[in-house]
Amino acid sequence: MPDLERLAVEHAARAAESPHGRSAHLVLHDGVLRQTVIALTAGTALDEHTPPTAGSVQVLRGRVSLTIAGRLLELSAGHLEPVPQERHGLLAHVDSVVLLTAVTA
Repeated sequence: MPDLERLAVEHAARAAESPHGRSAHLVLHDGVLRQTVIALTAGTALDEHTPPTAGSVQVLRGRVSLTIAGRLLELSAGHLEPVPQERHGLLAHVDSVVLLTAVTA
C-alpha cells in the first residue's frame, strides 16, 4: 500500500506549483472502490458536483469545508466525514490534503 504521508507531501508540493492550485493521485482502484489523494492550496475549491453512490472525505492535512447547498461544513486534520448525498464542493481554507474514498457503482 502507498504511504499516505509521502503522497500528501508530494501532492501538496505539486499543488503549490500548479496554476490551478491542486493535485490529485488515484491511490486505490478496486472494482467500484476508488481512493484519491487530493491536495489543494489555500483558497482553492473543487466546484459542486454530483456525489458518488457512497464515500467519505478524510482530512490528512489542513482545514477544508464541504460546500453543500450554500452552507459550509468545516473539517480539519483528522476528521472523517461521509460525502453528502447531494451536490457538494470542497474549499481549502489553508493548504490542505484530503483522502477521498468513493464507491462508484
